[in-house]
Amino acid sequence: MRPAWLLGLPVALAACAPLEPSAAGRDVRIVTSDPGGTCRHLGDVTGSRGNFLIGGFIPDATLETGARNDLKTRAAALGGNVVVLLTQRGVQSGSFDGTDGGYLRQTGVTLTGSVYRCPGAGA
Repeated sequence: MRPAWLLGLPVALAACAPLEPSAAGRDVRIVTSDPGGTCRHLGDVTGSRGNFLIGGFIPDATLETGARNDLKTRAAALGGNVVVLLTQRGVQSGSFDGTDGGYLRQTGVTLTGSVYRCPGAGA
């Protein structure tokens, strides 16, 4: 009989992999300034990756890439091809233990942006 914790191992390992964008999301560009007057605003989206439970075990770069890819996928679902990044937040979790001082680590990343459909800007 195998130990019960082995059943959770594939799930835990999958959580460490970066979230991939959808096929349409791969063509979405993220920018930091207004895309111009020829673009049509479609709405706002939020992309995130990580949580207090598993986020501490995932490298920061993977959390950031996952949040960015989630943002792109959500923008593509609205029909957009450009996202103007509005906010980016790192979520930190930790604990205080009187014996060793505790810890604080990044456990998630959240990005919010405005979605636009711009002619000639990708898909």
